[in-house]
Order: sequence, then structure tokens, then C-alpha cells
Amino acid sequence: MTDAPKRSHGRKAIKLTAQPTDLMAPAPLAHVWTARVITLMPGTFPGILGESLTGKALREGRWQLETINLRDYGVGKHKNVDDTPAGGGAGMVLRPDVVGRAIEDATEGTRGNWPILYMSPRGKRIDQEMARTLSACDGVTILCGRFEGVDERVLEHYGIQEVSLGDFVMTGGEIAAHALLDATVRLIPGVLGNAESIEEESFSNGRLEHGQYTRPAVWKGREIPEVLMSGHHGKVADWRKEESERITRERRPDLLE
Repeated sequence: MTDAPKRSHGRKAIKLTAQPTDLMAPAPLAHVWTARVITLMPGTFPGILGESLTGKALREGRWQLETINLRDYGVGKHKNVDDTPAGGGAGMVLRPDVVGRAIEDATEGTRGNWPILYMSPRGKRIDQEMARTLSACDGVTILCGRFEGVDERVLEHYGIQEVSLGDFVMTGGEIAAHALLDATVRLIPGVLGNAESIEEESFSNGRLEHGQYTRPAVWKGREIPEVLMSGHHGKVADWRKEESERITRERRPDLLE
């Protein structure tokens, strides 16, 4: 006898209706960029992703989001998903048999370029190039860890790429997953209304963005730089390039190397 559950195909598609809080589970859309998130906290999605431009794009079907509740794959009466670390130590580790079944359900039916990511502080740091690469994929499966992490054998067996929000530790991977998806989804064609804004923003050309200004022309004694009011597009472009270089040199000189 085994206490392992049967495959439950527990993916839940999230579609936003008129209001971001109204969730339903429609049939998945074909040929649409899809994020499948394995998590112990499915109720945290779509969260902020259901607001603003990403939420509008979700409602319009420009991308879709599915959650896989890891607890559904737990073993035993109490649906346990973790156990004590081999070799001793504090905390608990997500079991490979539990996570493995969830991953196999989450990746069933995926085609083409569809990476599996694990949100982990020891992973490769997320940057604009990673977001751009992911936005060009067919979709992505994201594993959100909890406790002390996941059994290493899971990462090895499924060829999972570890990615990190930064050099710090969080209580789980959900917030980091939100950040990664926001950075990625906004690069999907049609999500942002003005494609030019992507080309001019920070990191698009390896530099930080120049400062931005708008009306009123004078605020608390501070004026908009005169060149921006000149109407001379060539001079404006030169000023913005120089400012981008200056700010990058002062704040992120590593980007200039």
C-alpha cells in the first residue's frame, strides 16, 4: 500500500472578469503565453498581477495564469508536503515525491520552449534580459518554495533553473514569482500600449534610465531642464543619453564594464 495520492490534474486556470477579485476557471486558451505556478498559497495569485496593465492583459487573454496547489499532492491523512532534513538541522524540506507529482501535472501538455523555474536565493539573479528571454518562450512553470526549500533531487531530475530576486532570504517564493511574472508579462507584445516605452526604460540598453519630468514647469522652485522644453528632438535625445550615462556611472558603474 502507498499513501501517495492519485494524479489529480490540479491545475486551476485563473481568468479575471470585470472585477479583479472575480475569479473563475475557464478552459485554457491555446497558443497563449501561460504561467503555471506551483504553490502552497494559490490564493495569493493573481494578486497584484490582476491589477493595472497585467490584469487588463489577463482579462483580454493576452496571457494566462494557472495555479497548482502543492497541498493537493501531499501524503497521508494530513496531506504532508515536507519532512525533516536528512542529516539533521532546523526546519523542514519539501518532499521530492510530492513536488515531483505536482511538476508532472503542471508540465503535462506543455510544448516548445517552456522552462521550469524555482524561486531560490541561491539562483541566478533576475534581470531584464531574463525577463525578455522568458517573454519569448511559450510559457513558464514556476515552483514556489517554502520552509528550508525543496529536495535537491527534484531540481536535478527535472532540470529546474533556480532564479533569485536578490541577495536576501524570504519566507517563500510567491512574492518573488509575482515580481518575475510582472517583469516578464509586460514585455509580451500588446500588453503595454506604447512599445517605445520598453525601448527607452532602464536596462533596455544596458544603462539606467534618464530622469523624467512633466507639468508644472516649475515646482517648489525646481524647473524642468530647459532642453526638454526646447522642442529640439535631437538635443533632447542627446541630453537623455548623457543623463543615462551619468546616472549609470554614479549608481551602477558595474553596468558600464
